[in-house]
Amino acid sequence: MAGPLVRYFLDRPAAAVTVADMEMAKAKALVGVHARGRALALDLKDEDGLKKEISQADIVVSLVPYTFHPTVAGLCIGLKKNMVTTSYAGEAMTALDGDARRAGVVVLNEVGLDPGIDHMEAMRIIRGVKDRGGTILGFTSTCGGLPAPEANTNPFGYKFSWSPRGVLLAGKNAARYLKDGREVRVPAEDLFDHFEMRSIHGLGDFEGYPNRDSLPYIELYGIPETRTMFRGTLRYPGWCETLKKIADLGLLDQTETDMRGVSHREFVARLIGSSGARGLKAALAERLRLKPGSKVIDRLEWLGLLSEERLPFDRGSALDVLEALMLNKLQYGPGERDMIVLQHEFIAADAEGRRERIVSTLIDYGVPGGDSSMARTVGLPAAVGTRLILEGRIRKTGVCLPVHPEIYEPILEDLEAHGIVFNEERAAEA
Repeated sequence: MAGPLVRYFLDRPAAAVTVADMEMAKAKALVGVHARGRALALDLKDEDGLKKEISQADIVVSLVPYTFHPTVAGLCIGLKKNMVTTSYAGEAMTALDGDARRAGVVVLNEVGLDPGIDHMEAMRIIRGVKDRGGTILGFTSTCGGLPAPEANTNPFGYKFSWSPRGVLLAGKNAARYLKDGREVRVPAEDLFDHFEMRSIHGLGDFEGYPNRDSLPYIELYGIPETRTMFRGTLRYPGWCETLKKIADLGLLDQTETDMRGVSHREFVARLIGSSGARGLKAALAERLRLKPGSKVIDRLEWLGLLSEERLPFDRGSALDVLEALMLNKLQYGPGERDMIVLQHEFIAADAEGRRERIVSTLIDYGVPGGDSSMARTVGLPAAVGTRLILEGRIRKTGVCLPVHPEIYEPILEDLEAHGIVFNEERAAEA
């Protein structure tokens, strides 16, 4: 995600960029030999080193694992430096709002893709409806980072353009949303049972399942009148059924155990309590209440869970086993493109009560041999937001999100110049 952001600034004559990473080679790869780029090896546990680097910067962009953002933010606030991140603003981050306001700095969060571009396009349309005296009666948003159709070449219908662990652990989140005025709560263990098919024009049908807690966005977006508020994740058909069984099998468990000399088959046998008296494939199917020839069992076998190959580590968790297999098998090949699909669907009513369906869709593709779409749609909004702060065009202070016109309007405009554009369709609704 950092690549497009770093290049965005190195292409600007007035900007100098320091890239810090635990691994110097990764930092060097991002800045290359550019005269205004500096690579630095830095450990987040080195507070003195962090303070030194932050004190010398005009602004800090934090693209570290999300649990470390509050630590970086606290140091930025103490040193009165503005900060940008693409991650969700969790409780630990929002707790810093008062300190940031008193220090006169802005900590801009959720300025990537999802969260980020989704907020900005939602607010653009909502503001337009409100300015005409209308109301929002329903809002449904789904987003997915997927292989482009021609790169959709494996049984899972998925390839990783970012952290596999992050994708998998998202499947352990409970969810909550509003549908037709009724609050719906989805326990984590039922998440993948709770999907609906969604059709994207020109691409076909996808599975859409709920993403975390949608209800706070009613207040954030300023639409208390809405009777539906749903934010979800998009995947190719078959993903939810497979991930449900993966979760049921315990493959998302993070408890570490001794794995020395264990094969994948032995690991699965241990997981399901199979004695080996009958075929492992049949035993696995029985454990998951599936037929041995089901697509889910075929996918797990294709992944390598039933192979004789030894595990690549002596100690680890079930999640480590799954992650290693997926890293090996669900990768983009040379020249393959990823694809971002983000769609908002609104039911709006004008001042006279006439209803309208508004559908706004972003479909973006990666560049073969270049940046992935995921990297562009996460890194570029953060880059533009950072530039706006440096130019003094964002005057807000505190911990904030890109839901204000002074933030989302220029970012969306700049993204259009980079080819990241929404297609909007409107139709009367009965």
